Amino acid sequence: MSSTEARSKGKNILERALSVFAPVHRGEATTALLMMVNVFVLLTAYYLIKPVREALILGGAGAEMKSYAGAGQAMLFLLLMPLYSAFASRTNRVRLINGVTTFFISNLIIFYFLGRMGFQLGIPFFLWVGLFNLMLVAQFWAFANDIYTEQQGKRLFAILGIGSSLGAIIGAQVAGWLFKPLGPFPMLLVAAVLLAIAMVITNWVHRRESAADDPHTARAAAGQAMGGSGGFRLIFQHRYLLLIAILVLLSNFVNTTGEFILGKTVAEFAKGTANSEAYIGEFYARFFFWVNVVGAAVQMFAVSRILKYIGIGSALLFLPVIALGSYMLLAFVPLLSFIRVAKIAENSADYSIQNTARHGLFLNTSREAKYKAQSAIDSFFWRTGDAMSALLVFIGTQSAFGMRSFAAINAVFVLIWMVVAIQIVRIRKRKHMPEAMPTAA
Repeated sequence: MSSTEARSKGKNILERALSVFAPVHRGEATTALLMMVNVFVLLTAYYLIKPVREALILGGAGAEMKSYAGAGQAMLFLLLMPLYSAFASRTNRVRLINGVTTFFISNLIIFYFLGRMGFQLGIPFFLWVGLFNLMLVAQFWAFANDIYTEQQGKRLFAILGIGSSLGAIIGAQVAGWLFKPLGPFPMLLVAAVLLAIAMVITNWVHRRESAADDPHTARAAAGQAMGGSGGFRLIFQHRYLLLIAILVLLSNFVNTTGEFILGKTVAEFAKGTANSEAYIGEFYARFFFWVNVVGAAVQMFAVSRILKYIGIGSALLFLPVIALGSYMLLAFVPLLSFIRVAKIAENSADYSIQNTARHGLFLNTSREAKYKAQSAIDSFFWRTGDAMSALLVFIGTQSAFGMRSFAAINAVFVLIWMVVAIQIVRIRKRKHMPEAMPTAA
């Protein structure tokens, strides 16, 4: 009997089931499953309130105001992240997570009552949902980075990503079922219940992992308050973190500009059809279906193998290589059929390989970097990419750029993105992690 067969025979049913998707060692399955369910619940809650956001802002403020509000989210994060860092400096990880989650639960309840009272909530709720989505998801991945070593993360983050993918798919479907019979505001209470469930799971995992390690060392580490540095200060102090921030900004800039290219091309093509709105709706329904299906399949059966054989850093190159080929092709042949296939490939790789690898970059950093710097990167720098794309679209439309020009500009930014990714890979291979950022206990 080989060593692989022996290890497989010693596993329980849950460990064998999860090993279909990633190499799960003995004793790891329960926490991995709990973490997968945790992010599944978070993403389901987000996709339940996402149609509420669209209904409130489009039905009230309008599409133009939605665009302006989206650009304003980066400025909001710039103001809020120092407050988050200050709170994180005065508490430990579980109290930080519980405090932030409780804050968002209370907000959902407040929005419910304000909506019932007839207040116009379009813009405030749109801005708030941007905070909800990025901060809670970033906080989940910070917690995952905190409880797993780098070797565990390379194996098990793929399983957590499955929960994220399924949460997006099932959450959107459940939202479609519930929105009409419940209406927008009761959906907020359903999301609040889901957040409470996620908080219970987080505390369960926290207790399990603290008990599994050395009781004195683990509890002391988990109970420590973090240092006094803010998230932005950490990023600009350490080249590794700054490169991650730039990578996130560039990748989101390219993706958002690509969405504009797709949307503009679809809208132009639809003008020649009998019913343009029906054509656009059917196109995007099929588009999102294939993005979700391909992304989920890659997440389930490819991501763990990719991270295992080439590593977290090198996996960052998959998406820019795909994007570079796509936008160079579109710069010469801007056909809708090509754009559709290119964006399906780009988005599915983004939601699976890129998403998992990007979160894994923080595995070998300090707890302070995990919670503060990662939250700043996944919120402010992410939204700054959106704002830069909006600026490009504004300048391009005023200058009468065609889709070929936008695709060519995107290709140039993808090349810069690849250079940044290569620099991150080199730092990780040389293990030149800043001494001020030791691996968390």
